[in-house]
Amino acid sequence: MPTRTEVETHQDKRFLGHPRGLATLFFTEMWERFSYYGMRAILILYMVAPTSSGGLGFSDAKGGSVYGLYTALAYLMNLPGGWLADRIIGQQRAVLYGAVLISAGEFCLVVPGLPFFYLGLVLLMLGTGLLKPNVSTIVGQLYGPTDARRDSGFSIFYMGINVGALISPLICGYVGERISWRLGFGAAGIGMLAGLIQYALSGKYLGMAGKHPGAAATPAQKRSGLLTGLGSLAALAIVALLARAGTINLTAEVISQALGWVLLAISAAVFAWLIFGRGWSPIERKRAVATLVIFVASAIFWAAYEQAGSSLNLFAERNTDRHFLGWEFPASWFQFVQPVFVIALAPVFAWLWIAMRHREPSVPAKFSWGLLLGGLAFAILVPAAAFSLGGKLVSPWWLTGTYFLQTLGELCLSPVGLSAMTKLAPQRVAGFMMGVWFLSISIGDWAAGQAAAVYDAMPLTELFGVVAALSVAAAAVLALVTKPTVRLMAGMK
Repeated sequence: MPTRTEVETHQDKRFLGHPRGLATLFFTEMWERFSYYGMRAILILYMVAPTSSGGLGFSDAKGGSVYGLYTALAYLMNLPGGWLADRIIGQQRAVLYGAVLISAGEFCLVVPGLPFFYLGLVLLMLGTGLLKPNVSTIVGQLYGPTDARRDSGFSIFYMGINVGALISPLICGYVGERISWRLGFGAAGIGMLAGLIQYALSGKYLGMAGKHPGAAATPAQKRSGLLTGLGSLAALAIVALLARAGTINLTAEVISQALGWVLLAISAAVFAWLIFGRGWSPIERKRAVATLVIFVASAIFWAAYEQAGSSLNLFAERNTDRHFLGWEFPASWFQFVQPVFVIALAPVFAWLWIAMRHREPSVPAKFSWGLLLGGLAFAILVPAAAFSLGGKLVSPWWLTGTYFLQTLGELCLSPVGLSAMTKLAPQRVAGFMMGVWFLSISIGDWAAGQAAAVYDAMPLTELFGVVAALSVAAAAVLALVTKPTVRLMAGMK
């Protein structure tokens, strides 16, 4: 029998037929993504730009490594961010604190000097780790378990992400590339401040969704978390001291390569705990195995998709003709192409999933289509890369076509994955499981950084071809295991 809260949320249709709290989260995420994608649109371009033009003068290898480190750790921090909200502060406060840290991080990037640059990146990582998983978790908590609007609500929420992603490259990209790199980061910070103010003023509409921890941490758990945090900081301090003393050779490239192994180790530990750990019911263990399948597919998809800000951003700057009516537009403006397609197509997909009802494809089937489309997106870039040999500039329609196919794949996978995680996750670790979803994106971001790091060292036809082949092969494997994965989901299609 539905509870009173479930009945109330089912009757609340004040925002496009959905609960009013969805509007609060829609605009919070919109401004956070404005900040993130505005900064991301110019980050690698700023790092590899010569110091004479205000850049940092990094090599492609170093710039790609730092890009991968930042984006991967920003999503990796979603794991402790989700745990902290689940056990100690609740999702609503986690989102608030995250917005504060992100604002501070963007404004640190405005200050000249490498120390402030790296401090800004650290604050952005921590803030994203608090805000990103928990705002999505609250969206899921606005709906009862039997509310058919959930997937549609996540599609609307996802459209908010892309409204921010659409506007930010146009503003931050133009300011960064044509006026001042650091002012471009400042524009991103202003966007996050707008989201923070909006969230503080309209948070009352969230009600009890995410207001309190799902399961309060025991004193022993708090001590364990504190010791883990202090131990991690101590280990980082020791490594930094050894590097400063010259005992170890610590470079961005070395750290980035090590991070890849760390991400794999964390993923293995997380799923070993979810599948074999104590305290889980048989159904929860089966769903954890299904989540693992989705996790691997997600990581492969994002490894290709997230190259929009790395290797494809460099392709836009160095290999693409960007002239329009005699005016050369900024390379970062290509970053708004995907959001345009998402905004146009997200309502179509939201309607499609509801209209199909009993004929709607399963989550693994949607993921398989997403991977296939993501692979085809890179396949069409192989001839474009061949045409660009010898310094020739190719038509912008090549990248536009790539981003169109990526968007189709994204809409088959990303909002569906967010929704699936809220359904498959045990309620007592809902925030943590959303962090697991973002861990898969972290792995993808790390791989995208590695692709940019070899941009000059590896033929582009080979680089893009490998990405395409891996994505298509993963799509085929997932299609073969779709039915057993659905059975493991134990009633969650």
